[in-house]
Amino acid sequence: MTITNTVWHKDHEFTSSLDHNTIKIDGSRKHGFGPKALLLAGLAGCSGIDVVDVLKKMRVEFTEFSIEVKAAQTEDFPKVYKDIYIAYKMKTDKENEDKVRKAIDLSLGKYCGVSAMLQKNSPIHYTLEIL
Repeated sequence: MTITNTVWHKDHEFTSSLDHNTIKIDGSRKHGFGPKALLLAGLAGCSGIDVVDVLKKMRVEFTEFSIEVKAAQTEDFPKVYKDIYIAYKMKTDKENEDKVRKAIDLSLGKYCGVSAMLQKNSPIHYTLEIL
């Protein structure tokens, strides 16, 4: 079981902790991530970890890897994401593209729990750019 502790400081500013790690959450996004942006960062981190692990097992080498996540929201409350777009960029040999795609597909379709939860409400689309 995961247990987090979140403490209000002022206005829309909170800190959340898990074990000895702390993050800032700020609804106005002046001093930390907004809650929904944090959710998207969690998706990127979850999928990124999976992709790295799968590519390591495939013995695919890369030197750079970044993930950008964009999401469109509904207009009415509660404002939820209706479409999520992930842009993966990786510096690796061109011949590894199919393996990288397989790693992403495994992440989004099988391993990433964040993606599994979000996909129940929001379609997730992705692109891959090999640098």
